[in-house]
Amino acid sequence: MTGYGGQPGKTIVIGGGLAGLMAAGRLAKAGESVVLLERSAVLGGRGQSVRRGEAWLNLGGHAFYKGGAFDQVLTGLNVKVTGAAPPSNRARLMWGGRLVSLPKLLASGSCLSLSGKASLAGMLLRMGRPASMPDAQMTLREYAERMAGDPAARHMLYALLRTASYTLDPDHQLARPVVRTLLRSFKDGLLYVDGGWQQIVDQLATAAVQGGADLRTGQPIAEVVRGAEGEGVRGVRLQDGTIVEADRVIMAVSPSECMRLVPGAELTVLRRWKEEARPSAVASLDLCLRKLPVPGRPFVLGIDQPLFFSNHSASARLSDDGSVVVHVTKYHGTEPSDPKADERMLEGFVDLAQPGWRKELIARQFLPRITVVPDYMHTRRTEINVGPCVPEVDGLFVAGDWASHDDELLADAAAGSAIRASDAIIAGRRAAGALQAIV
Repeated sequence: MTGYGGQPGKTIVIGGGLAGLMAAGRLAKAGESVVLLERSAVLGGRGQSVRRGEAWLNLGGHAFYKGGAFDQVLTGLNVKVTGAAPPSNRARLMWGGRLVSLPKLLASGSCLSLSGKASLAGMLLRMGRPASMPDAQMTLREYAERMAGDPAARHMLYALLRTASYTLDPDHQLARPVVRTLLRSFKDGLLYVDGGWQQIVDQLATAAVQGGADLRTGQPIAEVVRGAEGEGVRGVRLQDGTIVEADRVIMAVSPSECMRLVPGAELTVLRRWKEEARPSAVASLDLCLRKLPVPGRPFVLGIDQPLFFSNHSASARLSDDGSVVVHVTKYHGTEPSDPKADERMLEGFVDLAQPGWRKELIARQFLPRITVVPDYMHTRRTEINVGPCVPEVDGLFVAGDWASHDDELLADAAAGSAIRASDAIIAGRRAAGALQAIV
């Protein structure tokens, strides 16, 4: 037995999103006894895809960035990701309420001045150079102002950075993770995924089960159970009063949910992580169309407005009958949003990008405020790196896209946190086993 009474050698993972599934899969593959508890009826969290007729709609636009921690974990769990890169050579930009291609933007007589064109060209050339990499505490605004002297060129840079991070907070968001993610997408590429991200979720669940993990849905949790003196974990109590014992718990849920689930959390680092968190959110209009009215226009990036249009079906197989799946995004800032106004804005953006789309509509899904991540690297974080251990509670760990380290972002942050939490448990077991063998 452990010193704090949980079932020895057993780990509970709370939360069946991407981070929880990856942590459970890695633990199971290493021979650990692991139970994953998800409160909803389905696994996947924000990685789910929804069936609409013959098509799969993600919960907002999703892109798989190759070459990072997410790619590494999926490869290690034998998860196969198929798809293709978006056709960026046919991209259109929206500027001043009209569409323009990048070549036309750079041509003479465009809305971009000669100095703006020179600033944009110089910025793109310098971005990948080590000397131009932002410092660890530099914000996106500081980086953009350093990189582009011309306001129009800065708008272009802001558009690229918010698209790479799904976040609109230039005054607080740290630049380096976003810039490195953007540069990696140029180098290693990104994919829109065949079958939607549900294909990744399903394969992660299969890998965990094949390794011996016990995945349970419909398991709302009341609290983490701690020892008599409030020290280490003993397991979790479900809302129906059932106690599932374990001597390790990974909380793959949001900072606020971690705070709610742990007795005495106000006396731990969990309180600071919750109070310092800055959630990122978007509004998304997800459409299934019989066809695109303007087929040669699969991708539109808003420059002076935080909008993004992408035909994911131009790269990925997302339907069984050839119907087209389109995701349209408005990046929310830190101000309150108006769902009705946001919906009208997104519809108007589609009117501009694909006039006549309503005649081709099969199904639609409007999500007024999706949480992209509960937290990201920003200037108000006391610690840049969060987790994996909760130092005040023996046997308690956190994982999720908010528990990021170094330059991780989005799914790479979820994967990195899953690696750290699972590796800490595996290493602890092995060290305890070695010590027991010596004794």
